[in-house]
Formats: sequence, C-alpha cells, structure tokens
Amino acid sequence: MSTIQTTNTFTNHTAALQEVLNRQIAGWSVLYTKLHHFHWYVQGPHFFTLHAKFEELYNLATANMDEVAERLLAIGGRPVATMSEQLRLSPVDEAQGQLSAERMVESVVADLRTMVEVIKQGIHAAGEAEDNATEDMLIGFTAALDKEIWMLNAFLGK
Repeated sequence: MSTIQTTNTFTNHTAALQEVLNRQIAGWSVLYTKLHHFHWYVQGPHFFTLHAKFEELYNLATANMDEVAERLLAIGGRPVATMSEQLRLSPVDEAQGQLSAERMVESVVADLRTMVEVIKQGIHAAGEAEDNATEDMLIGFTAALDKEIWMLNAFLGK
C-alpha cells in the first residue's frame, strides 16, 4: 500500500512539473515572437543597441524553450507545440501595437519577471518531484534572467 501511495504522489508531482514546464515552453515561444516584433520595429537613437539586444534575447528564448522541451520529453512529458496551445498557456502576452523603444524594454523586463516567477514554480515542482536535474536547469535560468533584468533596468535608468 505504501509503495502505491508513493508512486501516486510521484506521479502527481511529475504531472504538476510537466504542466509548469509547458507553461514555460509557451511563455518562451510567445516571448520569442514578441522579441522578434520588437527587433524589427524598434526605432530611434537606441536602434542599434536594442536591435542587437532583442536578437540576443530571442536567441536566449529559443535556447531556453528547446532545453525545457527536451527536458520535458526526457521525463515523459509532451511539450506544447502548436501556436494555439502556446498562446493559451503562455504567462506573457503577445506584442500589441507600436511601442516606443523605452516601452519595448519595459515590456521585456515585465515579461522576464513573469518568466522568473513561472520558473520559480517549476523549481518548486521539480523539488517536489525530486527531479534535481530539472531543478538545477531552472535555477540556472533564474540567475541568467536576473542578470538580463538588471541590465535592461540599467538601460532604463532604474
């Protein structure tokens, strides 16, 4: 009886982890597209700086999305892989309209903070599922995003 209960608990924890990992995949996917939008439409005196930065960030989003998806597959999950699923599950919103360069950066900072919160949920879920590899991967993401948030806020003078 105890073994069955432990297995069910592990399964419940694994299901919760898979759910939060899919929210991350969805968030990275939407953020990837949003960052492309900003990359293409940024204007003004900071064009060259932000054009390059947005490209760097959408490459980071791609790498993170792929790493999370591959980890999800490794633990028996199924990554969300359609735009409709990703839009439905994403914790970040699509780009809307034409923003100033400063508003674009503010939007990215807010989205990165949102992703950090979802990643922290993943860290907790990975701990509950006793999945140290996923937990470690997500902790690394958090450190990298904290640095990006700090740098973008420095750009904004905050």
